[in-house]
Order: sequence, then structure tokens, then C-alpha cells
Amino acid sequence: MDIFKNFSALFVEVWEKGILGIDIFQILIGLGIFFIFLLFRGFISKIIINRLKKIAKKTTNKLDDTFVQAMEGPARFFPIVIGFFIASYYLEFSPESQSFIDNLNRSLITILIFWLIHQFIQPVSYLLGGLEKLLTKELIGWIVKAFKILIIILGAAAVLELWGIKIGPIIAGLGLFGVAVALGAQDLFKNLISGILVLVEKRFKVGDWIIVENIIEGIVERIGFRSTVVRKFDKSIAIIPNFQFAENAVINISETTNWIISWVITLQYNTTIEQLKKIRDEIEKYVTTHKDFKTSLGHAVRVDKFSDSSIDMYIRCFTVTDDWDEWLAVKERLAIEIKQIVEKNNASFAFPSQSIYVEKK
Repeated sequence: MDIFKNFSALFVEVWEKGILGIDIFQILIGLGIFFIFLLFRGFISKIIINRLKKIAKKTTNKLDDTFVQAMEGPARFFPIVIGFFIASYYLEFSPESQSFIDNLNRSLITILIFWLIHQFIQPVSYLLGGLEKLLTKELIGWIVKAFKILIIILGAAAVLELWGIKIGPIIAGLGLFGVAVALGAQDLFKNLISGILVLVEKRFKVGDWIIVENIIEGIVERIGFRSTVVRKFDKSIAIIPNFQFAENAVINISETTNWIISWVITLQYNTTIEQLKKIRDEIEKYVTTHKDFKTSLGHAVRVDKFSDSSIDMYIRCFTVTDDWDEWLAVKERLAIEIKQIVEKNNASFAFPSQSIYVEKK
């Protein structure tokens, strides 16, 4: 009987003292409160958030869809913060433990606030769509990412300050470390600055067809901080450092408004003056009257020069279309028409040839 009395006395003592001076009954009530808010978290996720998503999908704009999606994480974290605060408020801690719990509550609230700000940046970025006239879409994306990183850094600094960790020495140390890294990563910063210049100057954007002479030709797929991804026409991927676009001329084929045709056709030297004039006039008539060409931008059909084995005629005109495939079709029609005109006038195209004269003695 003494054993059972000693056991019951020890059990009551442990029950009353509990953990950190809190009896087990209070701990169970606190855990129950926290568990209720965890259930409420599931209610928010499955019912409220899903209902808001369905309502947002019925609207025509994407702003509300993005806002609901961005706020989903903080909304599910909010019951945890409230549940922990109410549960800890109900329990009676020792002064040392109470200080720790207060800092923990402050940290959770700080994380919630900065998380809300971080998530709120994405919906706000949709309101910056009007700035695409001044800034490219890619540069706006960079700015949004930079703000998100800044919010994360500020939030981490705020939490560290709550726990008495001074961030001044850490920043100073990171500054010295940054100088050391910068000395060894000059190419990285050169590419970063070049990428920013590419976006600010709007040299090209995602989806553009670009040519960098002797370096790359293809379609831009992604503009990154350090490099740009270009898909070549053989479907291979090329990753080009951004400094190449700052140090070399970039031709943006997608920005072409009127494609030019600039040819030199070669006629044989036995072509008569009358034949030259008729060929010239008929080609010029075709260019000036056909719907494929935009003569307001200027045109030229002229006998140009006497080459080593041919009389050269220069043809220059602009097409109405700015589509590359159609431009090829226009060139084909013009080539066929020129050949028909030359043959109709009983003339022939020249080819490189050489005459040898033997002197008789």
C-alpha cells in the first residue's frame, strides 16, 4: 500500500509541476486550443480559399486570381500565429520562459507581416503593366524579384533583432566578403550590368529574332541576370553571356517594318542598249505597280557598272510585308518575273568567264 501511496503522491506532484512550472492540465488545454486553430487552418484552406478561387475565376482580369493565390500561404499561416498566441497567453510561464515565449510570438507575427508584404508584391506588379511603355516586361520582373529579396532580408533582420542578434556587424562582415567576391567575380557583375542595359534600352525582348554577328542568331527565350538563352533555328539552345550584347551590334530582325530586297543581276556584254533599257523599264514597272512593294520608301532599278564579265544592273526595293516567310515568297515572285523579262527580251544572264586572245606572229 505504501508503494501505491508513494506513486500517487509522485504522480500528483508531477501533474502539478508539469513542465517549466506549468501543470499538465494547463498544457493539455493549451494544446487543445492550438489544435482547434489547426483545424480552422484546414477550414480556411479547403473552404474559404477554394471559394475565393472560384469567384476570382469568374472575373475577366487576372489581378484577383493572382491576389487570392498570393494570399493563400499567409492565410493558412495566420491561424497558427493566433492559435499559438492564445495558447501561450492562457499558460502561466516563469519570468525566464515568458520572455522566450513573448519573443517567439513576436517572431511569428513579424514573419506573418513580412510574408504578407512579400506575397502582396506579385499582385501589385500587375498594376505596373502600364510601365511597359517605359520599361520592358523582363526588367519589371527583375525589379519585382529584387523587392521580394529585399523584403526577405528585412524580415530576417527584424526577427534577428527580436532575439538580440545585432545585424550591424553581420552587414559589415558581408560587406568585406562582398568586396572579396566582387574582385573575383568581375565577369559576373559585367554580365549583370550588361543585362540591365539590354532591358533598359529595349534592345530585344523574349520572343524576338536577333542576330549578333559571328556570335548567335535565333529566338530569345529568356533574359537572365547573367546570361540570355537563345534558341537557334536548328532547335539547339545557346546560353550567351550578357556582355556580348553590350559589346557587339545586335540586329533585332523582329523589329523590321519593311524588308528590303537589294540585288545585282548580271547580263552578258552582248546585250544591246535597247535590250538593257527595256529590261530596266519592265522590271521597274513591275516593282512600282505590284502590290508586294512599297514604293513610297524608295526604289531603284538602274544599270550599275561594267564588271569583268558582265553588265551589272542594280535592283533595290522594299516589301509591304514584314513577315519573313511572306518576304521569301515576294523575293521568289520577283526573281521569276526578272528571269521572264530577261528571256522575253532575248537577253541572257552572265556568269564568270574569261577570254584568252592568242597573238599571231
